[in-house]
Amino acid sequence: MPTLVHEFAWPDRVVVGTIGLPGARTFYLQVRAGTQIVSVALEKQQSALLAEKIDEILDQLITVEGNPFSVPKSTPIELVDNDQLEAVQEQFRAGAISLGWDPTTAQVVIEAYPITDVDDDNDESLDGDGANEPEMLLVRMPVGTARAFAKRTREIVGAGRPTCSRCGYPIDADGHICTLPEV
Repeated sequence: MPTLVHEFAWPDRVVVGTIGLPGARTFYLQVRAGTQIVSVALEKQQSALLAEKIDEILDQLITVEGNPFSVPKSTPIELVDNDQLEAVQEQFRAGAISLGWDPTTAQVVIEAYPITDVDDDNDESLDGDGANEPEMLLVRMPVGTARAFAKRTREIVGAGRPTCSRCGYPIDADGHICTLPEV
């Protein structure tokens, strides 16, 4: 069965955002081009690692003699995006995510694949309407957009619950009881 690819070559917007309160947030990678919007659920750790690795790729590209891809050292002010997520309709929950660089277009490439169940390989689990057909998200973004994406994602991840200075566990809004290690 062919894979349904949600492809964005030069998206108008690509961000990580959340829905919910700290401690109960759902993270989304949301991409929009024109009226097409795709929202893929992520784990907080996936979001953080994605931002970290994008910055690593961009920082390595800056060191190439002459910076031929015009990689910015910081986020271009005109690309800062602090707006909320647009209407979220979850396409799938990301399992595997790959990150790459396309030197022919000077773009960072993100591929996200849904979490799959072991039973998904069984043809009997597929609906006749193709509701369970395999799919993926493919996003190509220029270097400035990628830098802005990484910065925003780090800020979103860091806006969670504060950490207790005594035990290192998150402090909930309704209180906290330290769980100290036994001596």
